[in-house]
Amino acid sequence: MLLTLTASCVRSLLIPGGRGKKVAPKIDLLDLPVFVREQLSLSGINLSTDLLVGADRTRLETVRERADRASCACLLLIENEPQPLGGDESAGAGAAQRLGRVVEAAHILGCSAVAVRVVAADEDSAVGRIAARLKPVMERAEKLDMNLLIAPHAGLTERPERVTELLKKIGGFRVGTFPDFEAASRAKDPNTYLHRLTPYATVVSASTFEFVPAGKKEVEASVDAFRSGAWVHKPYDLAGCVNAIRAVGYDGPLGIDYRGSGDVTMGVRLSRDALLAALGGEDMFEEP
Repeated sequence: MLLTLTASCVRSLLIPGGRGKKVAPKIDLLDLPVFVREQLSLSGINLSTDLLVGADRTRLETVRERADRASCACLLLIENEPQPLGGDESAGAGAAQRLGRVVEAAHILGCSAVAVRVVAADEDSAVGRIAARLKPVMERAEKLDMNLLIAPHAGLTERPERVTELLKKIGGFRVGTFPDFEAASRAKDPNTYLHRLTPYATVVSASTFEFVPAGKKEVEASVDAFRSGAWVHKPYDLAGCVNAIRAVGYDGPLGIDYRGSGDVTMGVRLSRDALLAALGGEDMFEEP
């Protein structure tokens, strides 16, 4: 599997908050691919639309060029705001138009997929409305050889069976899922949740929160420390999630999305080591 970075988790480095004051970012978006490749030892980037506010075509093309040069391609563009595709005619049409623009931006960036969270009540009638609104977006994505992925969200897409129902209603070979470890952990049976959604996945979100040493004796965090159980991911069984997606034959990108507190760079590195341990070791991956 290819380990990649979901860039929203390092948003504080790219767009620092300053309470109204202008604060220079620690990392320019154009330098992110080199940072991800050389400092985090990851092999791709999943961007989110909030990181591209104000970017014109020239800047998007430059991001792609920098990513290609660093051998750290932009693989996925995530629509940051959940879209009201299940809402009234005006809201639904606006959401579909928005997604059309996201697909075009993803194409310029060289991404192979776009992910969106759908706002809709868990009702039978919503499935048809959403599918009708997404079909034109899907057709455009197909022409650009791009996948359209449904990410988990409260409501209609909270249950795997509803997601698969929606996929079938939309139709096509390039509509799929973007499973998320955190969402799976909230399910009654996390393994079943991942087993049902992962076969349709182009990318899986390896969301993480907190890593802690398991024993009283202090051991430095490393791949070996995670493999031996000396360090663990506290909120849920990260290795169990990895095993669940591997059980259904998934071997695509894993997008590290550290959602915990503290130093985000360290959180990403701990996430990387924990995932490497779950996958069997560093030798499975190409070193930068």
